[in-house]
Amino acid sequence: MHAGLLILLLSLAIGLQPVSTDLYLPALPGLALDLNASVGMVQFTLSGLLLAFGISQMLWGPFSDKVGRRPIMLFGLAMYVVAAIGCVLSNSIGVLIFWRVLQGIGMGAVITSARAVVRDLYQPLEGARVMSKTMTGLGVLACTSPPLGGFLSQHWGWQVALMSVALYGAATLFMVAWFFQESIETRNPDALHLPTMVKIWWQVLCHPTFRAFALLSLAAYGALFTYLATSSFVFIQVLHLTGLQLGWILSSMSLVYITGTIVCRYLLRHIGMRRTIALAGASSALSGLSLCVLVYNDWATATGLVLAMYPMILAHGIHQPIGQSGAVGPFPLSAGAASAMNGFLMMLAAFITGGWLSHSIDGTLFPLAHGVAFWATVLALTAWTLVQWHGEPRTSD
Repeated sequence: MHAGLLILLLSLAIGLQPVSTDLYLPALPGLALDLNASVGMVQFTLSGLLLAFGISQMLWGPFSDKVGRRPIMLFGLAMYVVAAIGCVLSNSIGVLIFWRVLQGIGMGAVITSARAVVRDLYQPLEGARVMSKTMTGLGVLACTSPPLGGFLSQHWGWQVALMSVALYGAATLFMVAWFFQESIETRNPDALHLPTMVKIWWQVLCHPTFRAFALLSLAAYGALFTYLATSSFVFIQVLHLTGLQLGWILSSMSLVYITGTIVCRYLLRHIGMRRTIALAGASSALSGLSLCVLVYNDWATATGLVLAMYPMILAHGIHQPIGQSGAVGPFPLSAGAASAMNGFLMMLAAFITGGWLSHSIDGTLFPLAHGVAFWATVLALTAWTLVQWHGEPRTSD
């Protein structure tokens, strides 16, 4: 595959995640009203999807090491499309949660395989640059999803917004089926043998480079998830913005994220990985501190909150491509399993955060500030310590 085509296909595949989450966020208040659902139940349509996404990766990763990336991606995309159509037809919050969980399982197959493709074809440092380009494409999708979701839900309701998710999945399925060529050269016939799976997972968890980059990835995603999960209630219910206005705010965040992925590639070339991560850690810490200052001094406005989050989102464009490629770097023969473990830990952090938020959202801005500040602290400390000590991967396979 040509490098440009590969990056496009990977962007479409990994882009399932922001399309599945960001596009429907502006529709959450209307969805809760139509289905007569509590805030906690509505939150579970997001956290349930992410938990299923995370857990399913533990199987999809070894499965893709055994049979290849292409068949797993195609099967996952087909499941995703069916589940997305089920979401549109849901008439109760319980049914919607069921289809969202199934959607998360299909998404796990696709994204786990897509991340592993980068390690199949590239060494870790070059893989970080390729992943950064892929994340730029993901950022474009994340940029367009919220305003599109806000526009569709405001004019035609949440069902139409979720139908656009199904159409995106179908288009991605067509592109992967038509253009994607198998990337794995050496399959592992024992990858699904339970003792082998446990052994590989243990090797992955014990590797200091994996732990450093996995903690970096999960903390970065924890901060982003906190912002996404609270955004509709903070901006619409507390600050009284419209769904479309929230969509444009989330879109601006995506533009900052795209900028971060471009900055990532520039910094990697000029100052190296360790210094790049250290600077991004400082940027994340700035966001956590700024949000707490605004909220505790009652200075918070919609503009102020957005500006305070920009350094975090910029850093996210650095943390994620380096973290995801770095976590699988030591495992060229078990990239699927390493990718799965990293993804599982990220989604576990998101699920725990979602559970905490479902009990903490109280009509104030404090849950947002506390959640982002916590993850920003973990992120900065990881960037300044573990990544500095163990950032250069040793091949374990």
